[in-house]
This record gives sequence, C-alpha cells and structure tokens, in this order.
Amino acid sequence: MDYKRSVEYLFQRLPMYQRSGIAAYKKDIGNIIKACKILNNPQKKIKTIHIAGTNGKGSTAHMLASILQEAGYKTGLYTSPHLKDFRERIKINGKTIDKKYIINFIKENQLEFEKINMSFFEFTVAMAFNYFTESKVDIAIIETGLGGRLDSTNIINPELSIITNIGLDHTNLLGNTIEKIAFEKAGIIKKNTPIIIGKKQDKTKEIFKSIAKEKNAKLYYNDNPKNITTDVKGDYQNENIGTAIKAIEVLNWNISNEQINKGINNILKNTGLEGRWQKLSENPLTICDVGHNEDGIKNILRQIEKTKFNKLHFIFGSVNDKVLTNVFKLLPKKAKYYFCAAKIDRALQTNILKQRAEEFNLYGDEFSSVNQAYINAKENASKDDLIFIGGSTFIVAEVL
Repeated sequence: MDYKRSVEYLFQRLPMYQRSGIAAYKKDIGNIIKACKILNNPQKKIKTIHIAGTNGKGSTAHMLASILQEAGYKTGLYTSPHLKDFRERIKINGKTIDKKYIINFIKENQLEFEKINMSFFEFTVAMAFNYFTESKVDIAIIETGLGGRLDSTNIINPELSIITNIGLDHTNLLGNTIEKIAFEKAGIIKKNTPIIIGKKQDKTKEIFKSIAKEKNAKLYYNDNPKNITTDVKGDYQNENIGTAIKAIEVLNWNISNEQINKGINNILKNTGLEGRWQKLSENPLTICDVGHNEDGIKNILRQIEKTKFNKLHFIFGSVNDKVLTNVFKLLPKKAKYYFCAAKIDRALQTNILKQRAEEFNLYGDEFSSVNQAYINAKENASKDDLIFIGGSTFIVAEVL
C-alpha cells in the first residue's frame, strides 16, 4: 500500500465527519481508549496542551506551536481538518508527518483497529499520539475535533487546557444553545490543570467558573494585548494572539518576550498555517478565509468593511447540515454572489443554496465547481474590486 492508497483507505474505509457528516460522529471515547491501549498508551508519554472552542482554536494552536518552536522546543501540532494534504493534520516543528510513517502505521494497526470499528478521526488521533511519542517531542499542541467532553483527543492529561470562545456551530451534535455548547467544550477541563478562557462571555463564564472550581483547575482569562504585530492577517486574530500569550505565561517555561514576539511574527513560516484572511492575488484583491459559522462570518465581514474596494464578488458554498439562516442575515446584500459546491458528499447543492440565499435578498449565479466560480469572478471583477472566497473550509481548500 503506497501513500495515496493509505490515505484513500482512511477516507473511504473509515467514516470521516468532514466529508460524511453526522453518521461519522461518535458520542463516546471508548474506541480511542481501546486503540491507545493497543499502542501502549502513547498519549501518557508526552506533554501536551489541549485546545477547544468554536472559532480560533486552530489559529491559537499554530501560534502556540510557533512560539514554542522559537524557544527551541521540539513541538508537535495536531489540528483538523486539513486543507490540501492529510499530512497537514500532524506536524513536528512545522514539518508534516512522513508518508512512510502513515503507510506503516496503517499497515501495522489496520486489522486491530478495524475490529473496534475505528472512525477516521479516531485512527488519525491515535496516529498523532504515537508519532509524537516515537519522535520524542518536548510538547504537543492538540486541537479538539468537535466539542470537547466526548472528543477523541480528550484522553490526554495536558499541562494546561484552553477554550478559545463559544459560538453556535454543530448545534445538531453539541446542543442548540451557547450554554449547552459551553458545557461540551468545558469537558476538556481537567483536575488540578490550569484552564485559559480566550473570551469572557456572559452566557459561559459561570459554566466555566463552576466546572473549574469543581476540578480545582485554576482559571485564567485572555488579557487581549494590543498592538501585537503578526504575519497572520485579520484583526480578529488579536484575540487568539492574546490567548496564546496567556498560555505561554501560564505554562511558565521561561520563554522570553523576544521568543514570544518572534513566534507571533513567524507563524506562517514556522507552522504553514493557511486559510486565515489569506491573500491569493492583487488586482483584483482576492482573499479567502475558512470562517464558516455565525461568529466566524462576523469577523470576516468586519475585516471586509476595513478593506478598500469598489465592488464585492463573494464566492460562497456550504455544507448541507449547516443552519445558514443567521449567516444569510449577516451577508452583504450589495455583493454579487457566486454559489458553488465543494467536491464532498456533505456539500449543499448549488440550486438549494441559491434559492435559500435569495430569500434573504442575496443574488448571484450558481456554478458547477468552485474553480468555475473563481474563474467567472475573475472575469467579472475590475482591478479595484474585491473577490472573497469562503463559507466553508472545503471551498477554501479548492482554491489554495
């Protein structure tokens, strides 16, 4: 089995939530416990930082990894989903996991893991833990997939835990209120382990305070430092920067301010982070961003408002299990829309997307692919216009 077939095995043989949706989601952590026992519990042999949240957890994870790398620590980074290559999910010091390791890991564990009906995500988490342990990382930054309490990553005993913020997303799985979602995310709070909250919110603060007290976990809040320069664009990143810096302070590993500043200014170089207010071209200015829920779209629109342009061309797609009503209410009426669908099973059909959007006075044309939508937008846009591409991680992935 070569690398291509190995990854196809993971995608096809094992349910993958990002592609298949709710059918691939498992509301328990029994499988990952069994899998890690087969691997001799690699997650217990490494230091970790655990990150949950609705938005910003991926950016915060990359920021932390960059700072720790600048401080000389061998740093593992586990995030999801990937944009272009499966290997993006598992990195050490910015370098993606070796293809041979993936091939061999699948070959060695395939039969035993199939016996316990492992999902794509469970298989990948187990692989990451094993890879980081065998590579002898100094620390690994671990991002949750969905929620926290029942997430497969939630079998680690981290040095500290982080919850970036809480918004309405994956409500069909995590609950339909901010409070219910906060409870699920708070599942990563561990006994006697510091917890950092990235955003103080009225609806969540008492939930976090209560659970932290119950677990004897010291509670910290993001200080939101101002005027921090970074190579990752988007003003909304200031919150994530503040969270990452607070985490380094709480970690207390004698990391200097110079190393922190270098880490924050070299995130793209050190970690390869993509898809966050990323400029694809000039004339016309073309930007993509993976923000896809209500809060993420709000951040994007605030950034668009600060951008100079004549006309907005908005390439938009979504998944079929996303509640779009609040997103449609936010989107600008004056933009020209290019409705499209990514090449995944979960993609919302363009005719349905267009029809729903028109109910909110959002007008445009539908296209058979993301690429066709992008080509058409470039043909229609003048050099002083703005082309924005988003609505779904998978839409962004197809233009990178």
